[in-house]
Amino acid sequence: MFQIGKTIVSEDIIQKDFVCNLAACKGACCIDGDAGAPLDAAETKILQDIYPKVKPFLRKEGIEAIERQGTFVTTEDGELETPLINGADCAYVTFDNRGTALCGIEEAYNQGEIDWKKPVSCHLYPVRVQDYSEFAAVNYHHWHICDDACTLGKELQVPVYKFVKQALIRKFGEDWYGELEETAQKLNK
Repeated sequence: MFQIGKTIVSEDIIQKDFVCNLAACKGACCIDGDAGAPLDAAETKILQDIYPKVKPFLRKEGIEAIERQGTFVTTEDGELETPLINGADCAYVTFDNRGTALCGIEEAYNQGEIDWKKPVSCHLYPVRVQDYSEFAAVNYHHWHICDDACTLGKELQVPVYKFVKQALIRKFGEDWYGELEETAQKLNK
């Protein structure tokens, strides 16, 4: 691990390779698991504000889940997350004609309806950020459903931090990412 500003960063994000392989996984990260996408407090307000513009991009089941639970939920542990459909799919998930899960929020963004891409936790994946009082931990999260992404990343020689470059810049800024690149160059020598 190493430190950049007020973050402690796992070397795995430099040493591991990753490129999403939607053809193989069909967007399983949006439909597997038992929790919604992690959100920060500011994102909950954004979701409330953009919901009317995102709604036309969502499935009937997603709309029903959001209108029953809200645009976000608070877990028993006080964590903020996107709501789920019957404890499985993210309420914001849609599917293309090949059955691949897509993000309705991102679809609205791609169509120019909103100017917010999606929750930063989704944009960052497979990087997870855990905030503590004095620092944030920046870690690589390995999930077996992403094994094909690890294989493709290795084939293409794309380390995790390069795959999620725009998301890391969105979360931490250009200067932080520049320091990360410098550290990666030193570690890879």
